[in-house]
Amino acid sequence: MRLSAAEDRGRFITLEGGEGAGKSTQLARLVDWLRGQGIDPVVTREPGGTPAAERIRGLLLDAAESGLSAEAELLLMFAARADHLARCIEPALDAGRWVVCDRFTDATYAYQGGGRGLERARIAELERFVQRGLQPDLTLILDLPVATGLARARQRSAPDRFEVEDLAFFERVRAAYLAIAERCAERVCLIRADRSEEAVAAEIRACLVARLLAGRQRAGAGAPGLD
Repeated sequence: MRLSAAEDRGRFITLEGGEGAGKSTQLARLVDWLRGQGIDPVVTREPGGTPAAERIRGLLLDAAESGLSAEAELLLMFAARADHLARCIEPALDAGRWVVCDRFTDATYAYQGGGRGLERARIAELERFVQRGLQPDLTLILDLPVATGLARARQRSAPDRFEVEDLAFFERVRAAYLAIAERCAERVCLIRADRSEEAVAAEIRACLVARLLAGRQRAGAGAPGLD
């Protein structure tokens, strides 16, 4: 049975992972699958997702801004997120729309916390202030060895302000993501991304069905196919 967004409340799905993990590819595949199930999600990204947040994104990724402090970077991330939530994510969820977002606050814990070494408690304070308890319904963390991911990422285009960081930075990012997956297992699916695109996509679909759609199945609404 095909799902209908009108029959269910909005869901908030985030995709996370280090450089070259395949988020963009898997996000596109997930969105296509959802549309095949009768759900047309709002597709967005962080930092970004609104005109103001996209301008902040440009500043954050600009390799010419190498002198930007970790604290300024963190505050800019949450400034962009506050606008993104107020003008895109929350209105969509309130209207019953599903939202699929490329990165969210877990990326802040991984990059600004793990990578930059900022205190987790400081990030959590800003999270509480900006999000007021809002969390993704499901987070998909795509994980693969750092060297593999960087090799993929650096084939695409000129590196941005984050991609020029050294291997140790990205090892800390990966370690932070793995810690999030362990700490938040009730909302996080950790997906091995060093496999074929189809194998990764199939596991993502299975995770979404098990975590978000099982209640519909128990209620007799029917089970969507995984193909």
